Amino acid sequence: MAHIHITDIEAAINHWRALTPSPDGITLAPALRALGELYARMAYAHDDAIDEDTLPPAALAAWQAWYDTTPDTPCIAICSTSQGDDLCKGCGRTFDEVQFWPAFTPAEKRSVWRRITLEHSAWRFNRYAERAAEGPSPAPGSTAAA
Repeated sequence: MAHIHITDIEAAINHWRALTPSPDGITLAPALRALGELYARMAYAHDDAIDEDTLPPAALAAWQAWYDTTPDTPCIAICSTSQGDDLCKGCGRTFDEVQFWPAFTPAEKRSVWRRITLEHSAWRFNRYAERAAEGPSPAPGSTAAA
């Protein structure tokens, strides 16, 4: 079961705040209200993650809409798992994470994104940071890695 980290809930709240600001400083859009209630419950319970299956439908829909605006894959088209590495030097994912990425749920993908971001050791975070900002681009004559 995949978990959604509270930092993703915060990012979704900030996304919706920018997208649908309060007209009067009091009223919240439905997506913001759903995410805010979830965030408050998590903070009150000192939970830093929640199972994706236990999110209220409105909060899950708002989170999913934010998720759809994020990059799908950390791939920067420098895949060392294809060369036999257990951990890709380019994106930081394991061989299995690269292999099964298309079948992962959004929460599973965000969990991997969180781990590689915290580790901050993949080339996408140092040597090729500008390439990562541009998004993946396939090598000539090949297709982009998942």
